[in-house]
Amino acid sequence: MTTITILRAGPLTTLQDEGRFGMLRHGISASGPMDRGAFMAAGAALERAGSTAIEHTQGLAFEADEAVRVAWPEARHIKAGERVEVPAASGNYGYVRFERELDIAPLLGSMATNVTVGLGGYKGRALRAGDRIALGKRGVPVTTNAAAAAEGPIRVIWGIHADLFPSALRQRFGEASFRITTQLDRMGVQLEDVAGLFRDQRRLTLVSDFIVPGDVQILGDGTPIVLMRDHQPTGGYPRIATIVDADLDRFAQMRPGTMVNFRPVAR
Repeated sequence: MTTITILRAGPLTTLQDEGRFGMLRHGISASGPMDRGAFMAAGAALERAGSTAIEHTQGLAFEADEAVRVAWPEARHIKAGERVEVPAASGNYGYVRFERELDIAPLLGSMATNVTVGLGGYKGRALRAGDRIALGKRGVPVTTNAAAAAEGPIRVIWGIHADLFPSALRQRFGEASFRITTQLDRMGVQLEDVAGLFRDQRRLTLVSDFIVPGDVQILGDGTPIVLMRDHQPTGGYPRIATIVDADLDRFAQMRPGTMVNFRPVAR
């Protein structure tokens, strides 16, 4: 059986498949790739691909003890013992997929890793140098109709708590600029409220209710946070808006220091 050995892995390098759906009612988020379009593109670069990818953040190095085809999304046939250096992604996340399935037992129907709670993937944690992963049966053909990433503001719909914010503030939300901070991971992305839009908001907590990926949550001190794939199941802070699914991949790839604007598309 072919085995992959990790030689170098940046922080938050994890195994991700399409996700663990239908478990939120049990307090378990879906996880899955932060950029679903890039995940699918890596698979589509192969004739057949396993369902699970290595999601990396700052590049990756590995070797296989037998020949195998791999894509990131460039497809390559690697030889036994060849060291493969995958460069860092142009955004925050990149994907490596193999022509075979990873020989790892799924947990609750998925091999997606949620490192926040130590669930799934490779021992419930991020990959590190020295980890060995066996490859099993051949994968299946993967197709993708992902369009090129759009430009301009990130589109949002108003959140379930939008009416708690004054109409004038909601209008300014659609005009203001926010900065991506270094406080970002698979659970959420903290924004810098450059204009101080929520600085004087003192609506601290609410009764906890459900959360979905892309929710823009305003903490008690006025800090905006966009909740991502490994979000907590419920939250007690107001959510003014939710990023539409078609733009969530693009948002996930925005590097720290990038300015972002939100454009409401429904009321």
